[in-house]
Amino acid sequence: MAELPHLSSRREFLVGMAGTALVFGFARADALANSAAAPHSAFEPTIWYSIDRDGIVTVNIIRAEMGQHIGTALARILADELEADWRKVRIVEVDSDPRWGYMVTGGSWSVWMTFPVFSRAGAAGRIALIEAGAKLLGVPVDRCTARGGAVTGGSRSVSYGEIVARGDLQRSFSAEALAKMPIKPASERRLIGKDTEAIDIPAKTNGSARYGIDAAVDGMVYARPKIPPTRNGSRVRSIDDAAAKRVKGYIGSLALEDPSDTVPGWVMVFASSYPAAIRAADLVRVDWSVGDGATISEQDVLNHGSTQIADPKGGTLLVDDPGLDVAFRSASSTLERTYTTGSVLHGQLEPVNALAFEKDGIFEIHAGIQWQSLILPVLAKALGRHQEQIVLRSYALGGGFGRRLNGDYTVPAALAAKALGKPVKMVLTRPDDMRFDSFRSPSIQTLRMAFDGGGKVTGMEHHASAGWPTLVMAPVQMVKGLQGQLYDPFAIAGADHWYTVGAQRVRALSNDLANSAFRPGWLRSVGPGWTNWAVETFMDEAAHARNADPVAFRLALLDGAGRNAGSAPNSVGGAKRQAAVVRRAAERAGWGSAMPKDSGLGIATSFGQERAMPTWVACVARVRVDRASGAVFVEKLTLVVDAGTIVHPDGALAQVEGSALWGLSMALREGTEFVNGQVKDTNFDTYTPLRIGDVPELDVEFVDSREVPVGLGEPGTTVVAPAIGNAVFAAVGVRLSHLPIRPNGVLQALTHKS
Repeated sequence: MAELPHLSSRREFLVGMAGTALVFGFARADALANSAAAPHSAFEPTIWYSIDRDGIVTVNIIRAEMGQHIGTALARILADELEADWRKVRIVEVDSDPRWGYMVTGGSWSVWMTFPVFSRAGAAGRIALIEAGAKLLGVPVDRCTARGGAVTGGSRSVSYGEIVARGDLQRSFSAEALAKMPIKPASERRLIGKDTEAIDIPAKTNGSARYGIDAAVDGMVYARPKIPPTRNGSRVRSIDDAAAKRVKGYIGSLALEDPSDTVPGWVMVFASSYPAAIRAADLVRVDWSVGDGATISEQDVLNHGSTQIADPKGGTLLVDDPGLDVAFRSASSTLERTYTTGSVLHGQLEPVNALAFEKDGIFEIHAGIQWQSLILPVLAKALGRHQEQIVLRSYALGGGFGRRLNGDYTVPAALAAKALGKPVKMVLTRPDDMRFDSFRSPSIQTLRMAFDGGGKVTGMEHHASAGWPTLVMAPVQMVKGLQGQLYDPFAIAGADHWYTVGAQRVRALSNDLANSAFRPGWLRSVGPGWTNWAVETFMDEAAHARNADPVAFRLALLDGAGRNAGSAPNSVGGAKRQAAVVRRAAERAGWGSAMPKDSGLGIATSFGQERAMPTWVACVARVRVDRASGAVFVEKLTLVVDAGTIVHPDGALAQVEGSALWGLSMALREGTEFVNGQVKDTNFDTYTPLRIGDVPELDVEFVDSREVPVGLGEPGTTVVAPAIGNAVFAAVGVRLSHLPIRPNGVLQALTHKS
């Protein structure tokens, strides 16, 4: 990571990554395959795809597949511009290689980042094929067209496969030409936005899809780790494996030496089978010296954050408008609230695992992973090798949700293989996985709003303290605030909202106690998962403080003025597009209609994750509250989403439905507690994600748009919890300030109210 340049803003980082993709995407543009010289070879217009003599188009995918059908969405972009026959399109998940550029699947970036690269790559191939096809047909190029995997001139046509087999494909494009390559107008798209089956459905349904946990090679041994008492600072004093020696298949135990300090204090237990490794690890006794985190618990982290917020000199300012302090001093009235969220585990179905071995001087790591470019330099440090001597073999992920952005689990497998001198397959049990999780940090936020005598909002400030995953795991991606200090954009995004609130201040505070006690992680929706809980609950409270309807209050502030006007290419329309989804969601949900006793509607809205690539989304939750038990029953979620151009409709719907249910799960069911250096819950008996019986009616609508396609993996998660909290208020008149919303919390609020 050290070789990446420092970028002064989050937007510059995103644009820089997109630029990197363009550079690598067109790196071989001047080396188009010459099928006349090599008649049996495939045609490769760019590194991103090839076409063989049967007309099969194979698209190279660098994004991780974790149930979102990303390969289908990206292949569709390329195939549309190429005018390929969709029935002949295939996808391949590639391994790590510098030629692919920056490899990461997260931030809801994949379609947004890849759209311009694959569109132009497809257009280049189409041009080359039309030119070669015209020669074969003996027809002028300007009289030829491409469609459905064939070039047609007059009454004759020739398939792409035949062109590859017979044509003289010598057309080349410079990187500059590709960067300026025109693409089709939206009206001529034949695949983007159309209903077609995802390419990977057969493999996922017939069992042939390969996940990291399926990886195997001859001669490998199995390993299970002994997880130390603290994430940081633990050291092995002694190992007693006498009892483990009674387990058939037990090989031995080893304290790992890790120069990267990724897994300090780890002991790896080896066996000839995984069941034996599980049993033996339970019997191995390790004496550790523990790190400082052993005395830290959740409330300590929140208390520390509260102290940070109280000090006006700390943290980093993202927004600091002149006149903010004057607005509060001269305010007719003010509103101040504090909100908290608890620790949240990833809990992905497939526990983390990795297979590692050395072959011909190359260390191979087989695993499902979201961010190859992040972990490669860490592996190099851990193994004492150059990055060029390490390759990550890609597999599908049995759940990612941000957990596999942090590829830390590949390090112990690699170290074990190096120490043992043979292939090692490490698989964590569910309790191991949860204890080793880089979970979402607890957070605490204080928001204030100022009103003038007429009730107009004249100022707003937002102060947020939480653990910073980017600081801990990818410090090169920290960006500069207004005064030059670095901050984690993933831990504050969402607080820089699109409401016009007069003078505004947004301050991000790194909870250093959290950073040192555990490893804060990126979890689906990252910062907006907690910042939007605060913003949208607070907006509702502000509306009621002014005796205003919550929808009308929001619409008045989403006026698109000043910095909220939006700009090309990604945020055209700005806050007015957010207002449109709010208005439409309220309409679909029947906002303002009479509700049964102890039932209510609540609304929340957001722009997804990043101001640089906003996905406008609004959610109305319909809930019923049982006053006797405090239980909250969510009966319906209505979501309206403006994500620009929708590339793969079925996948888009699945992403929004899945993200909404994830948001519901985190709102009502999920949440653990950090206690004396460890998470309290280590299995699904006490950590209880959403069950099928909890799933409400879902009503999802997409805005018909031809704007730039943006992200869909995470925005839906950000609006559900505050919509539910606001609906609880509408139903029974109590405000909730902590996530997750538990029956005891509701009962306490009801008791306090009465």
